Amino acid sequence: MRRLLALALIATAPLAAQQQSTFDLSVRNIMRGPELYGREPAQVRWTADGQWVYFRWLPPGTSWEAQLKPYRIAPRAGAQPEMVSDAHMDSVAPWLATGPRSRDGRLRVVAANGDIWLQQRDQQQRLMLRRVTQTTANESAPRIAPDGRTLYFVRDNNAFAFDLASGLTRQLTDIRSGNAPRDPEAPRGQRAAVAEQQKVLLEYVREQLRADSIRRADRRDAESRALPVVWIPQAERISGLSISPDGRSALISTFTPAQGTKGSDVPDYITVDGYPRMIPGRTKVGDAQSTTKVGHLDFATGKVTWLKLTPDSTSAAGGAQIGEWSADGRHAILFVTSADFKHRWIWTVTSENGSTALVDALRDEAWVNGPCFNCNGFTPDGRVWFVSERTGYSHLYAARPDGSDKTAITSGRWEVLEVSLSEDGRSFELSTSEPSPFTRQAYRVPIAGGPRTRITAGDGGHSVSYAPDGQRYVTVYSEANTPPELYLGRVGQAATTKLTTSTTEEFRRHAWIKPEIVMIPGEDGTPVPARIYRPQDVGAQPNGAGVIFVHGAGYLHNVHNWWSSYAREYMFHHLLATKGYTVLDIDYRGSAGYGRDWRTAIYRHMGGWDLNDHVSGSKYLAANFGINPERVGIYGGSYGGFITLMALFNKSEHFGAGAALRSVTDWAHYNHGYTGRILNLPQDDTLSYRRSSPIFFAEGLNDPLLIAHGMIDTNVQFQDVVQLAQRLIELGKEGWEMAVY
Repeated sequence: MRRLLALALIATAPLAAQQQSTFDLSVRNIMRGPELYGREPAQVRWTADGQWVYFRWLPPGTSWEAQLKPYRIAPRAGAQPEMVSDAHMDSVAPWLATGPRSRDGRLRVVAANGDIWLQQRDQQQRLMLRRVTQTTANESAPRIAPDGRTLYFVRDNNAFAFDLASGLTRQLTDIRSGNAPRDPEAPRGQRAAVAEQQKVLLEYVREQLRADSIRRADRRDAESRALPVVWIPQAERISGLSISPDGRSALISTFTPAQGTKGSDVPDYITVDGYPRMIPGRTKVGDAQSTTKVGHLDFATGKVTWLKLTPDSTSAAGGAQIGEWSADGRHAILFVTSADFKHRWIWTVTSENGSTALVDALRDEAWVNGPCFNCNGFTPDGRVWFVSERTGYSHLYAARPDGSDKTAITSGRWEVLEVSLSEDGRSFELSTSEPSPFTRQAYRVPIAGGPRTRITAGDGGHSVSYAPDGQRYVTVYSEANTPPELYLGRVGQAATTKLTTSTTEEFRRHAWIKPEIVMIPGEDGTPVPARIYRPQDVGAQPNGAGVIFVHGAGYLHNVHNWWSSYAREYMFHHLLATKGYTVLDIDYRGSAGYGRDWRTAIYRHMGGWDLNDHVSGSKYLAANFGINPERVGIYGGSYGGFITLMALFNKSEHFGAGAALRSVTDWAHYNHGYTGRILNLPQDDTLSYRRSSPIFFAEGLNDPLLIAHGMIDTNVQFQDVVQLAQRLIELGKEGWEMAVY
C-alpha cells in the first residue's frame, strides 16, 4: 500500500530548497486553503457615478470559515480597501444596481432591496437618485418607456406603471392563481322540468331569479370597468412576468411541477439533538421533469395567448427563458431548449399581438451547450445578438428580429466566453480565448462587427468590469502561480494598478511555479493539453514515479495560465514534486475551453475518450521520464473520482494505484440536467449507462484503491460508494479501503 499512501497525501519534511523559504509545505498547511492563499475579490461593481468600486472580500489570513464581507475602494493608485457595514450596503444598493436606460441615456431604472429607483442626470449632468417605491412587497423587473415618461415594474406577479410627472402608480394587470368563477349550470332533463314548475307556481321563486339576474348583470358591469382578471390554473406556478417597455403587454411564464417524482433523501448523522435527520434529496436522471409555458398577455383585453416554444408544442420540458426587450418595446427574446437537450431555439415575440419569429435554431446530435450558452440581447438599433456553437466554437452573431440578415460578429478557432454591451451601446465587450486556449482576455468590437480591440494585457486570466465612463475598468486578474487580485486599468494602456493584496506573507514566501503546459499525444493522435510539475522544477530529484490528477465537473477548464480553481491540488502537486513525483494535470476530452467537438467527445460513453487521454498521460510519463506504469498513481474528485475508478477497473495495466474522492459509481443515480445531456436517459439508452458506470467493471480492480466520500454529499451521494463497496465485497476484492467523512 506504499504507493497508495503516498498518493493519499502523506507528507514528509520538505527538501532543502523549500526549507530556505520557511514555508510549511505540508498537507495540513495546504488544506487551510483560502486562509493561506486568500479570497478572490467577488461581485465587483462600480457605483453609477464611477467614484467607488465595491466587492466582497476578506483580508489576508482571515480564518478559513469566515464569510466574505462587503468592501469598497476608490479607483486610484495608493487607495486601500475599506470594509463597510451591511447598512451601508443597503444605502448604496441603488447606486450599484444596473437596469434599462432611456433612449436618450438620461434615465436608468433599477431594482434594489425590493424597491424601484431612478438614476437620472440633471441639466449639469450630475447624477441624482430618485426613489420610486418604498413598500414591504418585492418590486422587480423595471422597464422604462421609449418616451422616458413612464416606468413599469412587477409587484406580486402583477404589472404596474409609474408616471414620472404625476407620481401616480397604476396597476396594469390582475393575475390570480386558480380557476375563474363560473355561473351555475342550468338544470337539464327531469331537474329542468321541476325548476320550471317552481318558477311557474311561485312568485317568490320568480323574485329570486330576477334578483340573481340583476346581481349577475351588476357584476359583469363592474368587471367591465375593472382590470380584466387573468386566471392561472392552480397546478401551474407563475415564474416570471416581463413587461414590454411600450406598456401594451407582457410575457408571463409558468411552470408545472413534475408529478410522481421520487427524491433520494440524504441522512445526516451528526446533529445538535443527537438524532439523525433526513435532508431532502434531488431526483435521479430520467425521472419526471417540470414543464414551462410562456404566454403573451394583452393589457387591454386581459387575453393570454400561449406561445409555441418548440415547433410543435406550447410547453417546454427543457426550459424556456424570457430575455431582453428591444429599446422600442416592440420585441422580446425567448430562449428555449428541448427536453432531450439536442435543440436550442431563439425566438422573438412582438408586443403588439404575441406573434413569434425564429431568429436562430441550433441542433447538436450530442447536446447543445458551450460557454456563454444563454447569452443574448438587443443592440440599440434593434438587432438581436446571441452566441452560438454553430461552427464548432462559441461565437457572437447578430440578426434582425425576424431572423434575417444573420451576421457573424466573431469567428475563429477560439471561443467567446462572456458578452455584454458597452455603456454607450456602440460596442460589444467580450471575454475570449482568442490568443490561446490558456488565456482569458477582454476585447471590444463594434456592434456592426469589424476589428477587435484588445483591452487587457498579460498571459493570465482577466474578469473585467468597466466603469460608467467606459474608459476605466477593474479586473480580477491572476496567473498560474499568483492568486486573483483586483487591478485598475485604463482602456488603451497596458499597465494596471494593483488594488488588493489577498495572499498572506506566508504564502508569498514560497517559490510557487508556473507549471509548463505540454501537449500529450492522444490515442487518436490528437494533442491533449496538460500541466506538468517536474521534481527538477522545485529542486528535487525524480523518484521514478508519477501521479495523474483528474479535475472534476467534466466540462471544466483547468489547464491554463491563470489561478486554478483547484488551488489546494495545485499546492499539493508542489508537495508531490518535492518528494520526487512527476505530476500531470490533464484537460481530457469533455473539458471546457476547446470547442464543441472536445466538449461532446464523451457523448454516450463517459470513461471512453476521457479515460483514453489519461492512458495517454501514463504513456507520456513512460516515454519521456522512464516511469513504469506500475508506478503511476491517479486521483481526483467527483468526475475525477469516476475516471480514477474507470482507470483502475478497465485500464489497470497503465496505473499502479488510485484515490477516488466523492466518486460517481453509477450514472443512473446522478442528476437529470447533467447526466441526461451526455448519456440520454437510462430508460432509453441502457448501453450508455452500462458502459459508462464503474460499478459494472469492478471485477477489473487489481491495484490499491482508496475510496473517500462524505456521507452528507447531496450532489454525488454516499449511496454510490456504499453500493460499490458492496459490489467489491461480493467480488472478494482486496487491497482497497474506504475513508468515510
